[in-house]
Amino acid sequence: MVIFFADRPLTICDKKDLEENDNAHFDHIVDVRLLNRKNLEPGGHVLFLNVTAKFAVEIVRMLRENPPADLLSVKLVVNDKKAVIESVKSEFKVIKAAGGIVVQNDRCLLIYRKKKWDLPKGKLDKDEQSKKAAVREIFEETGVSGKLVNKICTTWHTYTYNNEVVLKRTKWFLLRCISDREMKPQVEEEIEKLEWVPLNRVKSYLVNSYSSIRYVFECFDSEPLEAEKLR
Repeated sequence: MVIFFADRPLTICDKKDLEENDNAHFDHIVDVRLLNRKNLEPGGHVLFLNVTAKFAVEIVRMLRENPPADLLSVKLVVNDKKAVIESVKSEFKVIKAAGGIVVQNDRCLLIYRKKKWDLPKGKLDKDEQSKKAAVREIFEETGVSGKLVNKICTTWHTYTYNNEVVLKRTKWFLLRCISDREMKPQVEEEIEKLEWVPLNRVKSYLVNSYSSIRYVFECFDSEPLEAEKLR
């Protein structure tokens, strides 16, 4: 599970998910069992080991309320992943959304909203499945019709709305464009423009995007789409 707090990623994982070479990617590695909380001033990329549900909630509150300016990312290695995730989610109102990467002729569709490059997405309607919501939201925001190929990943990010602290879960899907004849930005959603971007140029656009969107592209695999072309 990866949660983005104002573009800072917090990852919750089991010991088995921790890669052998992960140590090289962190500025600080902290065993919670040996931690003196009075001296806790994390900065850079931080790895916490032997994390309990209680400590995970402490870290989440810190990231939400008063994150250190030089903190870049946090990874929590937990013994009971399910219990920790449930404790973290209990701190928020959870909202579900869906969106996707739409591909056509080795290009993908990006939207420009609030001065950032983004992907089309939106909240699920009541009792709506994520797959259907992704296709619907993409069409509503861009006018592009797509055929769902497969799931890419799930992201979580936080924000405040009407004095409520929200945790939004977004399921991301890969879609093949069926038609872009009705393509136009949904101005009601503050979308200024749409652009088909060559896949080999996407990284230059992602410089002016969000960490969560860059994460989606890291998880993106175009191979299933190539297989679709052969059918």
